[in-house]
Amino acid sequence: MRPTRPTSLRCLAAVTALVALSAPVTTATGSTGEGGHRRPCVSSPPPQGGPARDVLRIAEQAKAEMDLKSVILRVTVDGRELVTAALGESMTGVPAEPAMHFRNGNIAISYLGTALLRLVDEGRAGLDDPVGRWLPDLPDHLGDRITLRMLADSTSGLVDYVTSPGFGDTVYADPFRAWTAEELVAVSTGRPLWYDPGTNWSYSHANFVLLGAALEKITGTRLDVLLQQKIMGPLGLDETRNSFTPDIPTPVLHAFTSDRGTYEESTFWNPSWTTAPGAVQTTDICDLARSAVGIGSGELLSPSGRRELLNPGTVGLGRPTSVCPETVCLANTEATHYGMGLLVLNEWVVQHPLFFGYSAAQAYLPCEHLAIAVSTTTGPGAPGGHSAQLLSQRIAAALTPDHPIPDFG
Repeated sequence: MRPTRPTSLRCLAAVTALVALSAPVTTATGSTGEGGHRRPCVSSPPPQGGPARDVLRIAEQAKAEMDLKSVILRVTVDGRELVTAALGESMTGVPAEPAMHFRNGNIAISYLGTALLRLVDEGRAGLDDPVGRWLPDLPDHLGDRITLRMLADSTSGLVDYVTSPGFGDTVYADPFRAWTAEELVAVSTGRPLWYDPGTNWSYSHANFVLLGAALEKITGTRLDVLLQQKIMGPLGLDETRNSFTPDIPTPVLHAFTSDRGTYEESTFWNPSWTTAPGAVQTTDICDLARSAVGIGSGELLSPSGRRELLNPGTVGLGRPTSVCPETVCLANTEATHYGMGLLVLNEWVVQHPLFFGYSAAQAYLPCEHLAIAVSTTTGPGAPGGHSAQLLSQRIAAALTPDHPIPDFG
């Protein structure tokens, strides 16, 4: 396990300039005010210049270039708003707004990792405890070979059911199907491990379905309630919530996709396959920016917990094998590696979901206290790819040119 790297001098210089430029904004729109009441999540006044105007210009250019139906973003420095904006439409004739809710996908996986580390801090579990202590029914003695750490940092060796042959076709043939956790895990455990647990790295959605089930067993608390207690409540994420159905709270940011060959609405396609039941969430852009700060700074964790969050032992892992290609068993380096349910990319703490026409990104640079949150939806001519991630990279390059967000793998 590596120690936390010292803050670089270039970061110290850059953050001073950013804080000075954002100083006129004294209140973060959408933040929690006196008495604990959350202020409305609305667009900031049109910027006249400076970094806020640069960010907005980048978003406008990306929307046109990538044929995005909507772009919603928020950037904060030291928890203070630099800019909050919404471009484009949710539906035809319905403007996008910052308060609109969208699916946050694997953002919730970073909550699972932090929730586990909070339980470790409390002495209720150990990272190297075998998962079979709580999930004794896993086949082939997997519960004895896989630990909680291996689930959270994705080193279990379990095949990813999402990339298993035929799974995607099944999902798109019936996008309204409600998948159970047992069905999802069976796809992964029904195939041989990619490698011996703990010896390599590869992303698998099954890890987090199992981790969610283990967290419930450890605490005796339903996962959605546990995450509210351990993550959303303490961070003040009032607009972030689980749903056991495809419903999204109003106001809704609608999504569209051409994944099935025709441009169609995908807003209420069933996301039950994406992660553990109880962690299938929606959010808004103000909560996403607050989430970037809260998770990326490790404010809910002890110093040792934060070190585990940022590198639980993944650095140096990730190499192709005869059954696990280099596009799956990705190299984890000091500069770009997986942590506990999140990515660490050039010191940025990042997560970026993409599915069913929704793309989002949260990114936090601790040495600058800089948070970037982006949500996008696609138009009929969109070229595909992770538009929110790309936009967050462009914003980071503009605000911190010496500290860009690289790709992973």
